[in-house]
Amino acid sequence: MALATFGAGCFWGVEYFFRQVPGVLNATSGYMGGDNKATTYKEVKTGATGHAEVVQVEYDETKVSYDDLLEVFWKNHNPTSLNKQGADMGTQYRSVVFFHDKTQKAQAEASKLALMRSGKWGQRQIVTEIVPAQAFHRAEEYHQDYIQKNNLPSCHIEY
Repeated sequence: MALATFGAGCFWGVEYFFRQVPGVLNATSGYMGGDNKATTYKEVKTGATGHAEVVQVEYDETKVSYDDLLEVFWKNHNPTSLNKQGADMGTQYRSVVFFHDKTQKAQAEASKLALMRSGKWGQRQIVTEIVPAQAFHRAEEYHQDYIQKNNLPSCHIEY
């Protein structure tokens, strides 16, 4: 089992998309990148803690690669939108890859460069941060698998 951690706006939709990937064993909503103190949704949504809403993905490397997960990440949010995804605004909704080792860092940087060179986003700058993983703080239980529990349609970001 391996870990990957991504922030791409509201964690409900991000978690949903990763749960659909064969080889993903678990996707957990939580917070990372802030003051490293345990935190709550109420605190994070103020923007004062510095945390991002993230999804920590546990995956079987024999069934899905980190590059495959990066592809899901890039396809399911707008990496050119600074601190905003859809109607959600604030640093907690930033686009970020938290890498767990040097290999993940290199792969994330290479995939970001490839996306920039692809021209998909035209002249818009990709603002996604690629930074070392920090302490992961699991979100409250009601946030876990939220879309499935509440029988909601998946979140699709409009660009």
